[in-house]
Amino acid sequence: MTNYETVVYDADGADGVARLTLHRPDRLNAFTNQMQRDMCSAFDRADADPDVRAVVVTGSGRGFCAGADLGSGERTFSGGQRSGRDPGGVVALRIFECTKPVVAAVNGPAVGVGASMTLAMDARFAAPGASFGFVFTRLGIVPEACSSWFLPRLVGIPTTLDWMLAGRRVSAADALAAGLVQRIDDDVVTAATDYARELAAGTAAVSVALTRQLVWRMTTVASPYDAHRIDSALLLAAAGAPDAREGVAAFRERRAPEFTMRVPDDLPAAYPWWEPNEWST
Repeated sequence: MTNYETVVYDADGADGVARLTLHRPDRLNAFTNQMQRDMCSAFDRADADPDVRAVVVTGSGRGFCAGADLGSGERTFSGGQRSGRDPGGVVALRIFECTKPVVAAVNGPAVGVGASMTLAMDARFAAPGASFGFVFTRLGIVPEACSSWFLPRLVGIPTTLDWMLAGRRVSAADALAAGLVQRIDDDVVTAATDYARELAAGTAAVSVALTRQLVWRMTTVASPYDAHRIDSALLLAAAGAPDAREGVAAFRERRAPEFTMRVPDDLPAAYPWWEPNEWST
């Protein structure tokens, strides 16, 4: 377990699931520039650790994240941003680039960047009393943390506009109905952790990493021909690797596979296939 200033990172279990807990319970885990740095560092650790197969993100206490800490008053959204990059977006892009599946366990209110950061994750589980607040227009600002890119892809443009233009608080039940949330559970952290374990059980770590990036990044290519070029290159690389041979052998022998390739050690030379982006690191 590693205690950062604003988050707790625990990857000590034997199940391959790391837990990242936002830990400012006295402020409902309100987001700060320090939290941005701590979260990015924790995701760096998860990506570099071959024993970590998935990450669960939750909040300490009764909230997930109350949004940006407004203690700085009007400087909250302008102070400390000499690079011109919003800190919530830095976190969202770091999650986007993760090679391990990321599951949100939303245990209470998730407001502003607290809601936006979950959009880059691969699944969202919510407690019955959880809520999502896309409240930017009620603060006189605009959607941040790349939410204008992620949210329409998850719930569609009409629902995104309804939630964002009105600055709505969205209940867990409404988020489930819209497809933003996959499941509501009283013990949301356990449910999310069990799901994360399912993603790792019987699957090949390298295949999972490549599949996660393919699905997210193919949303922006111009045509299926572009997608075919990329997935063909990755398929060719995977086909000659040990995990593919083991997967075929296990299928033919009607047994559980024993995959040995690890992430990041055994990612193919064809990864990453996209051009580096100065805004993503």
